[in-house]
Amino acid sequence: MDWHFRSRSHQCNECEAAFEDEQPYHTILFRGMESLERRDICPGCWTKNHKAEPGKLGGYISHWQGVYEVPPPPPPEAIQKDNAETLLKKMIEQNDPEHTEACFILAVMLERKRVIKNKDQVRQPDGKRMLIYEHTKNGDVFTILDPALKLTDLGQVQAKVAELLEHGLNPQTETLPEEETGEGEAESGSAESDDESQPEVAAAADQA
Repeated sequence: MDWHFRSRSHQCNECEAAFEDEQPYHTILFRGMESLERRDICPGCWTKNHKAEPGKLGGYISHWQGVYEVPPPPPPEAIQKDNAETLLKKMIEQNDPEHTEACFILAVMLERKRVIKNKDQVRQPDGKRMLIYEHTKNGDVFTILDPALKLTDLGQVQAKVAELLEHGLNPQTETLPEEETGEGEAESGSAESDDESQPEVAAAADQA
């Protein structure tokens, strides 16, 4: 199962010309030798090489047209907090089938908030539906499997998602090495860290 993000290129993957702000481009999603791949193509190369037959690349899955936006500079010293978006990205990168249902619920939440948009959906050889999403701001592309949730299972999955948003994914308590601070100081520092994390957890849940 391949869930990894495919980031939008800042230049044409064929002629290597840099994309300009608000320039149209075409994306082809296809299955490579080991994983899903994407190719971002300028209008000229698209017309010349792909317009007549977009699916000529081996392993073709889907294609669409987008508009390139110059990414804004990252905020200085931004504090990373888990919300629906960051939690989904972490679970996708972990590529754990156990998170299939939670990923689907988070994707639905983010689609409703217009953080991501559904570009296409395809049927896999085993009959399962694969949803293709693109981030509306940075153009990242990723896939989510539709777990075909039953109504009777929905409440349990939603409760799991709420717990993940509150406590994070695989939370760990960090302590300083004993040789640097002593055992007593390490225990004290760990307790203070837990106390300080509570406002951030509440804020992350509110953002979701």
